[in-house]
Amino acid sequence: MTDALDVHGALVTERLCLRRWRPADREPFAVLNADREVMEFFPSPLAREASDGLADRIEAHFARRGFGLWAVEIPRVTPFAGYVGLADVTFDAHFTPAVEVGWRLDRRWWGRGIASEAARAALTFGFRELGLNEIVSFTVVDNQRSRAVMARLGMRHDPRDDFDHPKLADERYGRWRRHVLYRLAAGDWRP
Repeated sequence: MTDALDVHGALVTERLCLRRWRPADREPFAVLNADREVMEFFPSPLAREASDGLADRIEAHFARRGFGLWAVEIPRVTPFAGYVGLADVTFDAHFTPAVEVGWRLDRRWWGRGIASEAARAALTFGFRELGLNEIVSFTVVDNQRSRAVMARLGMRHDPRDDFDHPKLADERYGRWRRHVLYRLAAGDWRP
């Protein structure tokens, strides 16, 4: 797989284009965020207003930092499959400040290696273009699909790093509170 930054600032892989968001992405993003199976490991699905607010925050991150959670396009297949990319961790924890690699795909695209392929491109960008020393990823303990992607990326999990997510401290978030942390150091990255 060759990852390249095209003239529009998109990351291009063998099958995918990770690009900046377009207004037309908001409708399928809202559908994805309303899907209970996609949002299984979040406290609740997102209503349209909350989904649009998340898209606004993603765009603001790009404007502020020059990178973010790219929209995933599968050329000649679908213009929007979800997002994959890099984002600043926005809470205080034992591992912050940090940059996280994250993903959220429409479930029609699960099980096809898309999250792994796109995340590899994002990691390569983070280490090569941004010069990051480490990139992290985290999820709730029971999210085995995302944990499998993290492991395929070569990220390492040390149970001593696991943490209670500070944004989910309220008792009603019990099953979503505990998170596993995976880390990848620049020196361990194998594109």
